[in-house]
Amino acid sequence: MAEDCASRKNSLTSRTECDIMKRGDIYRADLDPVVGSEQGGVRPVLIIQNDTGNLHSPTVIVAAITARQKKPHMPVHVPITAGESGLPADSVVLTEQVRTLEKSRLTKYLGHLPADAMARIDAALMRSIGTA
Repeated sequence: MAEDCASRKNSLTSRTECDIMKRGDIYRADLDPVVGSEQGGVRPVLIIQNDTGNLHSPTVIVAAITARQKKPHMPVHVPITAGESGLPADSVVLTEQVRTLEKSRLTKYLGHLPADAMARIDAALMRSIGTA
């Protein structure tokens, strides 16, 4: 399923399969433009929004992913392996780098995280927003 969203257009509904994104999916996204220390560029992102919102909203809530581990002991950084993520390298989900994006910014499906990895993400998100 790792193909461009634009190539999966459904002519009957004029929506793409990319509009039906799932929590835990990883997509390539263009995060530019950015300001200051925001994560930018074309990079993988993890969908953290609930599936009801994913189905009905033109936007999606994501956390940025990086392959570079600059701050290895940050409690809001969650390591994920290439094997569990579908990414080409072990990476880190940056739960302090959460953004709402228009779905059109997500250009390619890359993979899906299993439930145990999402549990780690959820715990880090709670730490990030101060509810843990």
